[in-house]
Amino acid sequence: MDELIALSSKNLEALSARARIPGYRRSDLTAGIVHIGLGNFHRAHQAWYLHRLFDKGHDRDWAIIGAGVRPGDSLQRQKLLAQDCLTTLIELHPSGKSAEIIGSMIDYIAVEEGNGQLIDRMSQPDIRIVSLTVTEGGYYIDPASGGFDSSHPDIVHDIAHPETPRTAFGAMIAALRVRRDRGIGPFTGLSCDNLQGNGNILRHSIVSLARLTDPSLAAWINEQCSFPNSMVDCIVPATGPNEINLARNFGIDDTVPVTHENFRQWVIEDDFCTGRPAWDKVGATFSGQVGLYEAMKLRILNGGHQIIAMPGELLGIETIAGSMAHPLIREFLRKVITEEITPHVTPVPEMTSTEYLDLVDRRFSNAEIKDTTRRVAFDGSSRHPGFLVPSIRDGLENGVSVSGLALISAVWCIYCEGKREDGAEIEPNDPNWDELSRVAGEARQTPSVWLEMRQYYGDLADDELFAELFSNWHVMIAGQGVEAALEKYLTQQ
Repeated sequence: MDELIALSSKNLEALSARARIPGYRRSDLTAGIVHIGLGNFHRAHQAWYLHRLFDKGHDRDWAIIGAGVRPGDSLQRQKLLAQDCLTTLIELHPSGKSAEIIGSMIDYIAVEEGNGQLIDRMSQPDIRIVSLTVTEGGYYIDPASGGFDSSHPDIVHDIAHPETPRTAFGAMIAALRVRRDRGIGPFTGLSCDNLQGNGNILRHSIVSLARLTDPSLAAWINEQCSFPNSMVDCIVPATGPNEINLARNFGIDDTVPVTHENFRQWVIEDDFCTGRPAWDKVGATFSGQVGLYEAMKLRILNGGHQIIAMPGELLGIETIAGSMAHPLIREFLRKVITEEITPHVTPVPEMTSTEYLDLVDRRFSNAEIKDTTRRVAFDGSSRHPGFLVPSIRDGLENGVSVSGLALISAVWCIYCEGKREDGAEIEPNDPNWDELSRVAGEARQTPSVWLEMRQYYGDLADDELFAELFSNWHVMIAGQGVEAALEKYLTQQ
């Protein structure tokens, strides 16, 4: 291997023989976006689109300022600042790997209690978009009612201390108050999380919180700011020693490289109150039908991820590609999606539901992507209500089978007991793990108690058909194992 070269602005030319480097001078970039929640997905997705746009000579006044509101974000900030906010992206194509260094991020705001520096930076007139990736469960929405959860401790804090907020939403509201009072004007709030109607949800969270402390500001935000809905898609594994070594195989010393699949999609409503980059010049789609793209992706891809990750975890399968190599799990995925999910999905202009399932099959089966079943199974308490429960409700309403969806709910319950079928322990893997584990233990005697968690299932426990299907599958899995249940389901007519 060639001698390692540390990733930094001064070493870009030296790295050009090892990776694709920016085709622009980063000193020419000026800020236009603050992004909160600067994890791997953002750097492989939104930051890449901007990077390629800068490469084409466009919109170089839209560079990214990174931000975080959690104490743990400080370490990410430290690592990125040490390499001048550059990131090595490693594309995991089935035929091989390639590396690219992206430079669309130019700074990272200090992470501090009260978020003073973040509020100040978002208050500046050059910031026209504040975007977020804060996970599906980070919007303070009650999954049962769909309403804003004003009782959450973080929100209670922000209501009591609006000038020194704890949450991203509280910080955005504080910045918008400054912008309004100084006559600077609004900014666009752009959610890039996997939520159907994510822009509507972001608006609801921010306006609801603002209304609790300053109703006139809430009205101003609702009238002046825009919150476009968007659909984002790219499989991006977590970074660990393997990913760092992949960067080293290219001769690049990067402490936080990002690996990703050879596919990206971004569909956005063209609703930006203070302008936007021309992302469509580098492959993004601006559409008034974002909801159709969202529904197809969230139900088939994100729902499909849950369908294969938790059986894989229980069987001790480490990766998503490994789950797809298990014939029962792959057939289970295709049968559930074909018979129980796609009947409720409207095709998008470019692709039918069947074609999309085939695309997802190929993407999940890419063995170059070491995406773990554990990562995908994380936060089932947000992902099951968001990605699977809507299809259950549609099936019950329309007389379509929900047997496989009941089976995966039973798998989730067994999973939350915290033991694989070989007896190995499953470490806590959900923000609500303690509660989930307790109820899963009780379900061994009375399976129906799992569905009584109405914050996740709503009134589905009252549906006799679904409750019976769930209980039957739960008893079978508990007694005979996951594979026996999958075999039975696959032989059902």
